[in-house]
Amino acid sequence: MRLLRKIKYIIAAGAAGGVLASYLTVSAAEVVHEEKYREDPSLFSQNNSRSKWDFNWDKQEPHNLVKPSKSGTVDSEKVEKVKPTATRNLILIRHGQYNLKGTCDVERYLTSLGIEQADYTGKRLKELAMPYSSIVQSSMCRARETANVISGHLPNVPLHTCDLLQEGAPFPPEPPVGHWKPEMHQFYRDGARIEAAFRKYFHRAEASQKEDSYEILVCHANVIRFFVCRALQFPPEAWLRMSLHNASVTWIAIRPSGRVVLRALGDCGHLPPAKLTTT
Repeated sequence: MRLLRKIKYIIAAGAAGGVLASYLTVSAAEVVHEEKYREDPSLFSQNNSRSKWDFNWDKQEPHNLVKPSKSGTVDSEKVEKVKPTATRNLILIRHGQYNLKGTCDVERYLTSLGIEQADYTGKRLKELAMPYSSIVQSSMCRARETANVISGHLPNVPLHTCDLLQEGAPFPPEPPVGHWKPEMHQFYRDGARIEAAFRKYFHRAEASQKEDSYEILVCHANVIRFFVCRALQFPPEAWLRMSLHNASVTWIAIRPSGRVVLRALGDCGHLPPAKLTTT
């Protein structure tokens, strides 16, 4: 059984942009519950047809990282050495409102309102005062401009660019929508890229990571919604059932055990009501 520890975190409150500080204690009962669930998930389900949580979703379950002996046994001491102890927090930011009349990426720049929205989000992240390790921006114009505004509030946080985070059509949605019907080849192309982005950024911490980490990803609504579905092991076709405001904050925590917690989805409480947009 793993050692019990306290994980300090700040929950982004949805009203008036306030910040609610709290503590989450991993109790002995919770640890026992998780261990029993691993042994027999059916004990905790009234309907055994429900899909069970895959703890090896990132292919980093400790037992799988240790090569078994010729007899097929796994050295428990080696397993302990590769067990993570830190939580990875991914802060996903949607870009601000942009010029919808643009016909190419460089013309889809932030509007004056979009710049304001990004500024509010930058102030919010600064107020949360988490030890951010990096800001990764999509290489598309509206995401880069949003990230640059945010970076102005977090000048000591390294800023990086990733093409994998570009907007796209991740998966054919269910139910389909009439106003948005990409060709199937677009899902085939974009879906593979966005899935590659998920695998790059979504995984539990390495055993060498001793402290909880906080990484900011500035990208796009379709990408973030798909990430949420994948991280929570929801059907990927459900991604379009969610709506995200511009410059909103989505927070996903990946625990050492492989459990994933959605701390916030599209939090926009830091934006004045008159500044809220979804397009």
